This record gives sequence, C-alpha cells and structure tokens, in this order.
Amino acid sequence: MKELKLIGRHAGTVLLGQLAIMAFGVADTVIAGRYSDTALAALSVGSAIYISVYVGLIGIIQALLPIWAEMRGARHHEAVGRSIRQSLYLCALISGGGIAALMFPGRLLQWAEIPEAMQGDVRAYLGVLAMAFVPALLFRLYSTLNQALGKPVLITWLQIGALAVKIPLSVWFVAGGAGVEPMGAVGCAWATLVVNYGLLLCAGLLLRGNSLYLPYRIWAPMEKPDWPQIAGFARLGLPAGLAYMVEVTSFTLMALFIARLGTVAAASHQIAASLAAVLYMVPLSLAIACSARVSYWIGAGQPAQARRVVGLALGLSALSASALALLLWSLSQQIPAWYSRNPAVVATASSLLVWVAAYHLADSLQAVSAFLLRCYRITLAPLLIYAVLLWGLGLAGGYFLAYIGSAGLAASQLPGSFWSAATVALALVAVCFLVLLWRAVKRAEAPERAT
Repeated sequence: MKELKLIGRHAGTVLLGQLAIMAFGVADTVIAGRYSDTALAALSVGSAIYISVYVGLIGIIQALLPIWAEMRGARHHEAVGRSIRQSLYLCALISGGGIAALMFPGRLLQWAEIPEAMQGDVRAYLGVLAMAFVPALLFRLYSTLNQALGKPVLITWLQIGALAVKIPLSVWFVAGGAGVEPMGAVGCAWATLVVNYGLLLCAGLLLRGNSLYLPYRIWAPMEKPDWPQIAGFARLGLPAGLAYMVEVTSFTLMALFIARLGTVAAASHQIAASLAAVLYMVPLSLAIACSARVSYWIGAGQPAQARRVVGLALGLSALSASALALLLWSLSQQIPAWYSRNPAVVATASSLLVWVAAYHLADSLQAVSAFLLRCYRITLAPLLIYAVLLWGLGLAGGYFLAYIGSAGLAASQLPGSFWSAATVALALVAVCFLVLLWRAVKRAEAPERAT
C-alpha cells in the first residue's frame, strides 16, 4: 500500500505537468484551427517534424533516469552530481544534431511530397523552434533529474506556470494585435521559444538555491569529459533514444503522408493525433514514476520489491487505459467540434477517434513496458521490435492501404488506413515487450533465489 501511494503521488504530479506541456500542443491546434485551416495544416506538418526530432533526441536524456535512480537507491549522492555534469557533454552533442535537423528540413519535405504552398510556413515554424531547442533539452535534463529523485513537484509547478504564459502568447502571435502582425502557425513557435527560455532560467535558479540538491554537489567544478562514463550513457541512451524516434516517427510520419490527401485530411489527423498524444501522458506518467521506483529498488539490492512494482505498474496501466479508451469512444462525435468549424474536418476526425481509442489501449501497455525494460538495461531488443513492427507493419502497412491497395482492394485514400495499421502494429509491440519484461524480471531475481 505504501508503494502504491508513492507511485500514485509521483505519477499524479508528473501527469499534471505533462498535461500542461501537452496543452501547449492542444492549445496551438485550437488556436491555429480557429485562425485558418491553412495554419492548422502547416502546424500539423511542422509539429510532426519537430516532435520526431525532439522526442528522439531527448529520449537519450530521459534514458538516464534509471542510472540516477539506482545511484540514489545505493546512496551514492555525489556520484549523481558527477554524472549530471558529464551528461552536459552529451547534451552538447545532441544539440548540434537537433538544430541542424530543424534548420534544414528541405529533403524531408520533398520526400514526403508536402505541397509547395505549405512548405514556406513549415520551414519558418521549424526555424524558430531550432532556436528553442537548446533550452528545451536542458530543461528536460533538469526534469529527468527530479523524476529520478522522486521529486517531480517543482517541474509540475513550472510547467503549469509555463502554460499560463504560452496560451496568451500563442493567441497574440498567431492572430496579431497590439503592434504585432499576424504570424499564423509561426506565431506558435515564437511563443514556445519565449516559454522555453523562461523555463530554463527558472530551473537554473532552483538548482542554485533549493536545498533539495545540496547532497548531490551539482555545482562542483566541471570535470573533463569522462569518456567511459559518457560511453555508458550512450550505450543506454542511444538505443532508447532511437527507439523513441522510431516510435514517434511511426506516429508523426503519418501526418506527412496524410498531408498528401489535402487540407481536410491533414487537419482531421492533427485533431486525432493531438488527442492520442494527450492520452499518452497517463501511461507516460505511470512509466516515469514506476521506473524510478524499480531502479531505486534495483540499486538498493532488492529485486523482489522491484518485481512487485513492475506488476503494480502493468495493472495500473491496463486499468487507466481501458477507462480512457471507453471515454474517448463515447465522445468521438462531440470532441472534434471543439477544434474546427469545418463540417468535413469534424466528420473525418470523428471516424479517426474510434481508432485512437483502440490505439491507446496498446500504447499504454507498451509505453510502461518500454520504460521498465530500461531499468533492466534492455534497450536494443525494443529498438528492433519498434523498427520492424511500427515502421514495417504500421507505417508501411498504412501507406499500402491508403495509396497502393492490392488485388480486389482499391487504395482507400483515407487517413483511417494509417490509424488501423498503426493500432495493430502497436498491439503486437505490447505483446513482445511484456514477454521481454517477464524474462528480465525472472533473471534479476535468479541470483537472490540461488542464495
């Protein structure tokens, strides 16, 4: 019961913060959609590219959570501080790649056959977000540290405060006024840039002044690069980051392929995708809280207690996912009207939300399982499973159904084809991950039973 209370408080706090961050995207979708369908379509493509780059790269940082949670469980406090300082070298390498990808999206836009009329707004949107990438990455580092320490409440308050600033800024920059020309979708990016730098400033002040961080001596002098330690980060973080990238791109590349079907298809997909992303925050919060506890018990040398947390995590994931999927299915006709006034967009989005409900069930179990597998240092097998099933069966399968068809089955030319293929693929991923996790837990307990 104590473990459930700790996980519930941790996950609930993380969820509030994650929902605030996701509300950035939801608010931008509503604001851009109310401004024009063209702005909404450009936001759909631009945000898909940004999320693909951002989530894939910050996945490397997020994967450091089990390392720091284990150190905390073993009471190696000063080692946490040294590890954080070494992770800054990793951040510097990541930042260069992220900025370059956002500044030069031309080939990707051409490969995805994004209409020329849309490319100018998309390029401008991504160019602004390139300037916001470094503060976003460093704030994620601070967030991961707090999650590993089991103290996410500071992050949550910062994220809620950031939302209160982000929404009025997006409205102002998108629609213009008070001396600012209307910017459309690019205005959302400028609002994000302002908020990201504000969050980084607040994080620095807290790290400097809050007594929570004193035992870890984070502000000790910066050491030279410890390449063996950085290589250890890479061995855990790179496969995890690539797995994030495969998972997210299998989702976001749908937006690029669906954009070929026109503005109505792109706008309706953006509504469905934004809701799926919001729902994902629940299993993500559970995964963060439970992985911190599992790694803590592994570091403390108690694998049996870690196993009990694994079981608790999976049970909570299945229960919450079922409830949310049922709620979304029951409101699938009403929700799209909150986003758009266009009847065609509303009708298409309503049909997609039925698939989103099923998609979430699989997404919840696989997300929690993926985080827990990292606690046991299993990252390569999930990466391969993601690549084969999500890119192969999910994304390629959806493209086949939508644009190619087969004997007796014409190409559907519908965004629902992508969602149906992705749902089947994600369900198979969840099954594979559960098998891997069961084996990992058994292996971890084997030495304890032998004694």
